[in-house]
Amino acid sequence: MLTGETHDEEVSLFDAEEDAGKISKKVVKHPVASFFHLFFRVSATVVYLLCEFISGSFIASMVTIILLLSCDFWTVKNITGRLLVGLRWWNQVDDDGQSRWVFESRKGTGKQQTSDSESRIFWLGLIACPVVWGIFAFSTLFSFRIKWMPVVIMGLTLQGANLYGYVRCKVGGKTSLKNMATNYFGQQFLKQALSKEEQS
Repeated sequence: MLTGETHDEEVSLFDAEEDAGKISKKVVKHPVASFFHLFFRVSATVVYLLCEFISGSFIASMVTIILLLSCDFWTVKNITGRLLVGLRWWNQVDDDGQSRWVFESRKGTGKQQTSDSESRIFWLGLIACPVVWGIFAFSTLFSFRIKWMPVVIMGLTLQGANLYGYVRCKVGGKTSLKNMATNYFGQQFLKQALSKEEQS
């Protein structure tokens, strides 16, 4: 059974020396982290698209893509999330054998502590790549390239897990995504009903 837990305290792995008042909104304070946040995931996508032109070996291409995806998963989960947006998540198994999600955020995480540019880079890479791998899954299925399906599923799973973990971090570990969607659509419905009443 998976349960969520949110921690708001300062985490020792976060940069203690960061000064909230000195971070410019447009500055990329962690250029190396920003680069590697995109490098592994874009490289895996490019290798997948060009592997048949570059190499005739399916095994070599598959291993390369899976290594790049694994490096991406580890980098995003353990490094770029905490440096670029001040969020971190993991799943742990308690002594009684129950698995639970743990979500942490840097104290005071917000506009004053994170750069807008870094935040944009982080969320753009995090959201766009699982969408691309989802498109690959459909194209692989419909073009009957079944041998590539395990690779595509691996890409979708690893990048989807990071997306899920960080979205849960952002909205709060105890908040159900289903409840969020229900509340959002409820508010939209209420706004439309009120606007129709005002017009009539």
